[in-house]
Amino acid sequence: MKGYNKYLRPFFDNGPVTVGMSLDIASIDTISEINMDYTATIFLRQRWTDERLVFDGNKSLSLDGRLVELLWVPDTFIVDSKKSFLHDITVENRLIRIFPNGTVLYALRITTTVACNMDLTKYPMDKQTCTLQLESWGYNINDVMFYWTRGNESVSGLDTLKLAQYTVEDHYTSVSEAIYETGQYPKLVFHFELKRSILYFILETYVPSSLLVVLSWVSFWISQSSVPARVCIGVTTVLTMTTLMMGARTSLPNANCFIKAIDVYLGICFSFIFGALIEYAVAHFCTLNHPDTNMLMYRQRMQEFEDEMNGIVTTISSDSERAKRRSKKAAAAATKTGGPSGTAGDTELTVRPASPTGSEPKPEGPPEKAPNRCLTVLAVVRKVLRRAMNCCHVENPHYIDNYSRVTFPLSFVMVNLLYWIYYLYF
Repeated sequence: MKGYNKYLRPFFDNGPVTVGMSLDIASIDTISEINMDYTATIFLRQRWTDERLVFDGNKSLSLDGRLVELLWVPDTFIVDSKKSFLHDITVENRLIRIFPNGTVLYALRITTTVACNMDLTKYPMDKQTCTLQLESWGYNINDVMFYWTRGNESVSGLDTLKLAQYTVEDHYTSVSEAIYETGQYPKLVFHFELKRSILYFILETYVPSSLLVVLSWVSFWISQSSVPARVCIGVTTVLTMTTLMMGARTSLPNANCFIKAIDVYLGICFSFIFGALIEYAVAHFCTLNHPDTNMLMYRQRMQEFEDEMNGIVTTISSDSERAKRRSKKAAAAATKTGGPSGTAGDTELTVRPASPTGSEPKPEGPPEKAPNRCLTVLAVVRKVLRRAMNCCHVENPHYIDNYSRVTFPLSFVMVNLLYWIYYLYF
């Protein structure tokens, strides 16, 4: 190594130094949605050829990692790294190996926290694509060129990697150039796609929120007169749902740009629970402003009974009137056969039916029916107008619960179908 200068890069006919790289992903410790980053421990291996290090022999030479300070090494850095460190227990985790043809293998063990821009609109049914970008800090493309040693197979370790909430679906590598004001620099990019496991969120959030919605429907089968029971169920489910929503948001960024899928579902469940509470308020209000159903039935039966009694009285009075007429006709016939007073008797019989005390109300019938029809028409018009102007008016407030027992579950099932179809397939 006589005349070796570590501050000068290797020269190959004034061409750039080609540096091959490969990665071994030891672990991905945390993936944070709040900070939008991930922390990974990687083994970074770099290979290049330096003719100044050629030596005779057929075996490679492994050196102490502390001799790195005496050699030229590429100034590779991780672009989106927020915090990184090199492991130094028990010594600095560096590896230097020199081959007889001057090829240098330089390996590092690094733990780094890298930024990852995440789209959380479909959280927790989302897929995130994160990258690990490697660039040269000071040497541009005229001095150094980067390449992956084995293409997509240059990155290993993901197949056996186990993550808490994610599974690695796909990964690939790419080569590009970074353009800055100071020039163009070599750049290697490793892409990997993470799919979130939804089972945890189904057990932790979706199932409890759905059960709370079902619990709020129990009030539909409780009597409207049981005010404490129904109000207690409604208020308890609303408060529990609020607590569940707050707990689900603690692990997510408070960004207004993201309306997440889990927020939509929790909002739907909260709306149904709150709607069940409002339903009882409306039903109870209508109950207070309407007679009780049993009282309505009682009054209807009493009216039918009165109508029946009036019919019986009318029949009895008609029979008595007909009996009186028959007796009068018999007396008139006897008088006619006995003396000259038959004409007067006939006249009396002819006049009496027309007297005010007559029992036949035929001339007075039509004037009585006309006012009844007018009142009926006015009552119908007033009833229609009242229904149009007052949406809370119902004939029987207990029907509100009967309708709610069907409409609430059906609506919730339909909304769930639309929700899952949209977020899973679109």
